[in-house]
Amino acid sequence: MPISLNHTIVEAVDNDRGARFFAGIMGLVYSGPDRHFAPVRVNESLTLDFLATPEPRGAHLAFDVDPTTFDAALTRLKASGIPYGDDPSTPDNGGTNHPLCARGLYFTDDSGNLYELMSPA
Repeated sequence: MPISLNHTIVEAVDNDRGARFFAGIMGLVYSGPDRHFAPVRVNESLTLDFLATPEPRGAHLAFDVDPTTFDAALTRLKASGIPYGDDPSTPDNGGTNHPLCARGLYFTDDSGNLYELMSPA
């Protein structure tokens, strides 16, 4: 059986708010907290389990996305006034040029997590 990532923990000051934020930007369904986690199903094999912690360390989560998903996420970021950028050190510069793909961007949440979206076109 090949190795695949099943789930990962994403620390957040407020797990429900963190899960809603991520799911909202990515256009994913979020059904609410489940015990002490707030799970967001990314695809058939990956779930992000948001966990409330008083001092989240912040993670870098990078996603390959198709152009349609990229455009939709970018539209939601702009409509919500959420800063984004094409450089992890300045994720608020408004750019989408990415050194590793045709288009890409970074955005952060209020817990210090850095999300990266990479699109081939």
